[in-house]
Amino acid sequence: MQITILGSTGSIGISTLDVVRRLSPRFDVYALVAGKNTEVLCSQILEFNPKVVVVADETALSALKGRLSDSPLPPSRWPEVAFGPTARVAAAVEPDVGFVMSAIVGVAGLEATYAAIRARKRIGLANKEVLVAAGKLVMQALQETGAELIPVDSEHNGAHQCFRGGRRNEVTRLLLTASGGPFRDTSADQLSRVTPAEALNHPTWKMGPRITIDSATLMNKGFEVIEACWLFDLPPSQVQVVVHPQSSVHAMVEYNDGSILAQVSATDMRMPIQYAMTYPERERAPVACMDWSEPRTWTFAAPDVEKFRLLRLAYLAQERGGSATCTLNAADEVAVEAFLAGRISFPAIANTVEETLERQPESEPATIEEVIAVDLSSRETAARILREKG
Repeated sequence: MQITILGSTGSIGISTLDVVRRLSPRFDVYALVAGKNTEVLCSQILEFNPKVVVVADETALSALKGRLSDSPLPPSRWPEVAFGPTARVAAAVEPDVGFVMSAIVGVAGLEATYAAIRARKRIGLANKEVLVAAGKLVMQALQETGAELIPVDSEHNGAHQCFRGGRRNEVTRLLLTASGGPFRDTSADQLSRVTPAEALNHPTWKMGPRITIDSATLMNKGFEVIEACWLFDLPPSQVQVVVHPQSSVHAMVEYNDGSILAQVSATDMRMPIQYAMTYPERERAPVACMDWSEPRTWTFAAPDVEKFRLLRLAYLAQERGGSATCTLNAADEVAVEAFLAGRISFPAIANTVEETLERQPESEPATIEEVIAVDLSSRETAARILREKG
């Protein structure tokens, strides 16, 4: 099967290529879509020989061509290279492509992912913003086209596996686990002194800067609640977050007879990626299985939604519906960027998001273009709030 990877140089993209490497020749890379990391992208081209490569802009395209010129790959074997949103969409909807990994961070990946759904592809979804910003439109497109969407986030992937154990109308609750991030035991007063370096030191997962900060604030878990509501057709009241620092149990589904099915696996993203690529089959694990001969302790606790207000705001935004979750995501991205730049404190991330939700007019986007317009407007509102705060 030929695949397109949206976000090939990020952590999910790199892990996806490792799965491709292990399952060769079952999968063949048709297109690599990346941003500006042309050094990593060039090495991926040399190994996986894609037919098409797309980068963010003309500057990145020029840099990539320069790297290819310096590489041992002769020009006659270069892939077709392009840049920008139109080229991203073309790589996602190519008729020969059967699987698209959606792993571009932010709304930059929304248009291509939506187009792939309209083109009836199987999607491995690792981009939270697709459903957070445009969940209603995406789910409508899936129903209309019959395209498959398999979640790659470890929690949703785990839930997807647990849902296979019973009938949908027998489910009473979905439980998503959270590591709690680096500040689960930090007092609310101490959070004001947290530095970007401390927030980037996640205790379990190695991820990009934004998602790592979102994990520290529990905003990432809030986004996962919103995703879960759309993926599994659940109201927010039936999706519960529990703090599980060991990160071994990824999700649990409770059925009406009181039984709870839990999905447990190693904390390695290649596990859910491979599941999405090979579903409904199960291939041999890409990592060592858990060693049950060693004693282990698992703990579970309720999150502190007063200390981590962004989780509570995510529930409220999903309950409000319409454009609220798109605004939530846009404001958070602006605020996280400001925190990483040292312009605001850690608690000010939540303050900025909350005020943006209060100021931004609500709407009911009917197209992806309207979703993108809401995203842009919400970012402007959040940026204005930050300027006002000085």
